[in-house]
Amino acid sequence: MTMNTLPSGYTPRPDLLKDKIIVVTGAGAGIGRSAALSFAAHGATVVLLGRTIQKLETVYDEIEAAGGPQPAIYPINFEGACAKDFDDLAQAMFDEFGKVDGLLHNAADLGERTPLNNYAPDTWIRVMQVNVNAPFMLTRALLPVMNHAPAGSIVFTGSSVGYEGRAFWGAYAASKAANENMMQTLAQELEGTTKIRANSINPGATRTQMRAAAYPAEDPSGVKPAEDLMPLYLYLMGDDSVAVSGQQFEYSTV
Repeated sequence: MTMNTLPSGYTPRPDLLKDKIIVVTGAGAGIGRSAALSFAAHGATVVLLGRTIQKLETVYDEIEAAGGPQPAIYPINFEGACAKDFDDLAQAMFDEFGKVDGLLHNAADLGERTPLNNYAPDTWIRVMQVNVNAPFMLTRALLPVMNHAPAGSIVFTGSSVGYEGRAFWGAYAASKAANENMMQTLAQELEGTTKIRANSINPGATRTQMRAAAYPAEDPSGVKPAEDLMPLYLYLMGDDSVAVSGQQFEYSTV
């Protein structure tokens, strides 16, 4: 497996995402919040998806306070969402904007850190619903709307446990492996038939609530903030990566 990194010396233009409509899942906190703020700062109209309206409203206010384009809020709980919910979402995006240029799959459920023989089946099913089924249904629903954009970008947020299974990571590891496979399958199917591309990012250790839950004894001050990742997310969401698809990227300080 060949891992890609941000092109050396890359600096995103201030107007990199001007006039783009970008949907961000899990936009209320962590990497999703940072991505939403960063995309808006570079000109995008960001659609904030998440289950906690208060968190989404806080990000909405932050974007407006910074002078970014007016974002939109679309509350949705992936755990209970069905295909019709995503079809309705896609229709709302088309009615409001006429297109979608970008989709960042960021929302995820960590599940349990326990051996498989102790893993609760209902937790396994919930993690797969949030991390795999919901992204599939959202992607499927939005693809026709993304075809109305000059160029579309779908970015999956991956994990090292999605490349190689690791003890006690259970459904989360399996779901992230499924995400990588879904990205690769999607990229091949879209190549030559659409102007939509698909890639994934393994952010590595990042200072988020999920990281704190997975590593409760870790000192968060020694873990990079989500903001450090944003040049890579901007690169893959902007037109500078228009010819890049089906690739796995990871964060690098080089």
